[in-house]
Amino acid sequence: MFFYLIAFFVLFPASVGCADQAASQWFDRSQLPLAVGIAIFSGIVIFCIWRARSGKEPFVRRISGLEAIDEAIGRATEMGSSILYVSGIGSVKSIATIASMNILARVARMAAEYDTPLYVPCSDPIVMNIERELVRNAHLNAGRPDTYRQENVFFISEEQFAYAAAVDGIIVRERPATIFYMGAFMAESLILAEVGNSTGAVQVAGTASITQLPFFITACDFTLMGEELYAASAYLSKEPMLLGSLKGQDWGKLLIIAAILIGAVSRIFGSNWFINLF
Repeated sequence: MFFYLIAFFVLFPASVGCADQAASQWFDRSQLPLAVGIAIFSGIVIFCIWRARSGKEPFVRRISGLEAIDEAIGRATEMGSSILYVSGIGSVKSIATIASMNILARVARMAAEYDTPLYVPCSDPIVMNIERELVRNAHLNAGRPDTYRQENVFFISEEQFAYAAAVDGIIVRERPATIFYMGAFMAESLILAEVGNSTGAVQVAGTASITQLPFFITACDFTLMGEELYAASAYLSKEPMLLGSLKGQDWGKLLIIAAILIGAVSRIFGSNWFINLF
């Protein structure tokens, strides 16, 4: 990204001047702090990826909601029951939906290994097709292609509450032992979680929607909050590139927080030199 930024400044010089005279410059110096910030952030991420690939696995704090996935799937297997995976009402363009698909791949792989029925009701036809491929590949990777059932990943409705009502009906009729709510949710979150809780199912939820988190925390056994949903891919796969990227982003956030604190303290003491850099 840093190289693209430099190329932009070189190929498209900014024009500055007054009403009667204009002059061009090869580099817009007002954007220098932004370029330096991008270079520093990119360097941190690349360094963390290199460090992870060299064999030094970075520390990632324990996320109880993700560690509960294995236990929840095992419970459904022991009870001879099924697993219900709800990926929310987001479209394929939603980041939360993409993160949910990464978790679904892990759940489907384990369900295939244990020969446990997995049902995935979808609210978007494009998401449905992608999730069908994920589940099918999970069965292939587990060496159980014969147990894959395409009809277990199905489309219901794009209408929010029609989808919620249909999923609640599945919960009441099938009474799955384990329910996952992972993705983008809105007002239907409490409707889904309450019904699942009333059936005694183990519920693991995850969403980046701040307004829906209280409902999941109250009604579910485990909840992934905010960025924990996005960190799931790195946490579950232990892939060095994903772990390094995750660690680099954390260091970048710490630098941003430090910059905000320095700017606030300098402003309190009447100095604007640091603020003017930005």
